Amino acid sequence: MKKDIHPDYFQSTIRCACGSVVEVGATKKDISVEICSKCHPFFTGKQKLVDTAGRIERFRRKYAEFEARNKKESV
Repeated sequence: MKKDIHPDYFQSTIRCACGSVVEVGATKKDISVEICSKCHPFFTGKQKLVDTAGRIERFRRKYAEFEARNKKESV
């Protein structure tokens, strides 16, 4: 390997929102994640309710001006 081109490698801690903590080697010191293998529906076999309505509303608010402008141009 070439010298001085690789990032520093640390013993890192990954913390999940569910409370799970995993010690790994990584290029960042501390990593925070929202979902891990202990709480992900694929691994647990339980279906988890995801807030898709909030995402849709956020999208509609973001592009409401764009839609209004297109309606004015088409009239």
